Amino acid sequence: MLKDLIISIQAYFQAHAFISKHKIWRWIIIPGIIYACVFVIGMYFFGQTANHFMEWLKSLIQDSLTKINSSFLSFLITIGSFMIWIMMMLFYFSLFKYFFLIVGSPVFAYLSEKTESIIEGKSFTFSLPQLLKDILRGIKLSLRNSLWQTVYYIFLFMVSSLPVIGWFLFLLTLLIECYYYGFSMLDYSMERHKKSAAESIYFIGNHKGLAIGNGMIFYLMHLVPVIGWIFAPAYAVIAATLSLQPIKEQQEFDKL
Repeated sequence: MLKDLIISIQAYFQAHAFISKHKIWRWIIIPGIIYACVFVIGMYFFGQTANHFMEWLKSLIQDSLTKINSSFLSFLITIGSFMIWIMMMLFYFSLFKYFFLIVGSPVFAYLSEKTESIIEGKSFTFSLPQLLKDILRGIKLSLRNSLWQTVYYIFLFMVSSLPVIGWFLFLLTLLIECYYYGFSMLDYSMERHKKSAAESIYFIGNHKGLAIGNGMIFYLMHLVPVIGWIFAPAYAVIAATLSLQPIKEQQEFDKL
């Protein structure tokens, strides 16, 4: 897993060199600007909703805190409330992520196919039927992953307010979030190689490091305002395609 994790992280640096060399910035910047604008608007309203919920929750327990008058308990509740707020924001962002994955499927599928065609030295021929298949596959997978991730979030949300245990589960939530995003990026290549959804799930499950590393850098790029938001989606899909090349060279795809 560690080897796959390193490969997926290195792939982001390779993606930057790849984009610069082959001058495909227009496929990066234009969708990226749209993503950044929708991201800012969405997270603003999500943040407002989370704040209102936390104010309502604090009002419910305020009287109990006053009667107990325990500074330690108040500290634990404050930390727990903060963890719940973070979990809500992650859940909102997860929903937004899947929404954009579905809407942006045509661009992601095109970028993944174009990247592979350049790597393998093939002339890129546009195929509408194949593109539509990639889009439909991406939508189905996004819906599947969002359903499973919601199930995990419900459980993690319930225990996120618990002292210590809930704090460690927050890290697990981040790993799950990274895995499922990277999964979606890798699956474009799996579809292009005629692998079924079951084969894709099996393969990526055996190479979790590729998915987690891809999603991890994607989220870290969001820490860089504007520039990171613009570049993150397209870099993720190109990096995912590049990260699969060492495995393809080992003919591991053929073993599925």
